[in-house]
Amino acid sequence: MKRTLLAAAITCLIAGPAAMASSHREAPLITQTPKLDATDFYMFRSYETGRAGFVTFIANYQPLQEPYGGPNYFLLDPKGVYSINIDNNGDALADISYEFRFTNIFKNLAIPVNGTSVAVPLSNIGQFGPPFPASVGTRNVVESYTVTAVRSGQPASLATQFKGGSTTFLKPFDNIGNKSIPDYEGYADRHISTIRLPGCFYPARVFAGQRKDGFSVNLGEIFDLINTNPVGPPNGERNLLAGSNVTTIALEVPISCLTKGSPIIGAWTTASAPVDGQMKQMSRLSAPLVNEVVIGLPDKDKFNRSQPKDDGQFATYVTNPTLPELIQILFPGVQAPNTFPRTDLVAAFLTGVPGLNQPANVTPSEMMRLNTAIAPKPAASQATLGVLSGDTAGFPNGRRPGDDVVDIELRVAMGVLLTDAEAPSRNLPYTDGAAVKATDFRNAFPYLNTPLPGSPSN
Repeated sequence: MKRTLLAAAITCLIAGPAAMASSHREAPLITQTPKLDATDFYMFRSYETGRAGFVTFIANYQPLQEPYGGPNYFLLDPKGVYSINIDNNGDALADISYEFRFTNIFKNLAIPVNGTSVAVPLSNIGQFGPPFPASVGTRNVVESYTVTAVRSGQPASLATQFKGGSTTFLKPFDNIGNKSIPDYEGYADRHISTIRLPGCFYPARVFAGQRKDGFSVNLGEIFDLINTNPVGPPNGERNLLAGSNVTTIALEVPISCLTKGSPIIGAWTTASAPVDGQMKQMSRLSAPLVNEVVIGLPDKDKFNRSQPKDDGQFATYVTNPTLPELIQILFPGVQAPNTFPRTDLVAAFLTGVPGLNQPANVTPSEMMRLNTAIAPKPAASQATLGVLSGDTAGFPNGRRPGDDVVDIELRVAMGVLLTDAEAPSRNLPYTDGAAVKATDFRNAFPYLNTPLPGSPSN
């Protein structure tokens, strides 16, 4: 692979400015509705053994979950619609959407107190999960969900269990602790469902439930005016999200159900909720970090409510990125790129990379793009810097859990794709110091690790 293609491929990351949390509380309004806050979006050819013919989508919601956050924990919004949207012809419109709707049943369990039946304040009153039955009377709250397939030109239809035909899927309760759920991994894995998706001949798989946050970042020091060494060792700092959980929606779909003529697809996740009697989009996320540090503060809420086809309105933030200038101010020995507009970033930010993951006749728009014709690599062979290290199965050709998007994007922001004259500091090994790699994660669907338990405390 020529260096020019490798360099061009990296430009599709997010138009340059790096960030230190994929989308955790990134806009003013979304902080008021955390259940609808998308934190990370992944899309990659499945690398679980025997699953190379599938694409896995992972949409994470509800950031910064403390494992001990009871007694109500982190239910999803029963009024919300959580969607994974796919464009398979490059026109910046969703050709397929998979919509997730959640239902929370409160059983209002009561116990006798002095001869009176009194409702308990907890989400459970005894153990559940393996080796106990998954649905026992000790659970006070039961979550379930449906998956609706919306395909262009076809009526919306519900997905069904591959065996039995039910349209309802159970969501495991959050990891209360080892006493309530002694074998949480086994309990959660029983909620991975094989399903029939409308418009898809082969079966798919789905899971919705709590996971350990897979994003790795030195969060606090970065937001404190980069209170760390940005060219220090890549593993010299702590991952400040290592103690947090998230809520994951994971869907594994056969490639043949997603593509149309071209092997290249684009995708993004959204969450919507009723506002004044109408459904309104509240969050949007595809390529990591865009709204976090690319979009200026006045337009962050607008971006969350926008559609990819309208992304031209945010072009100034791409052509004149602010983060490199801030880095130069904070570290005077480092020089920001001095060429404007940043055309090294613009084309691939909106279109995908020619020869890698750019659709024919593409409409410029911000979304994550994946060339499904590129074979996946097993976890042990994946390069954490993705395409920058010659691994074209990784970021920015989609995104895998082990791709170190922060380090990659820091280097792009500071001009690794430009000439020495245009970006005098472009070859420095920029890093946030919080390392990540594919072997840190499960090697099978849904890939993200078992969530941290609320107890025992460490």
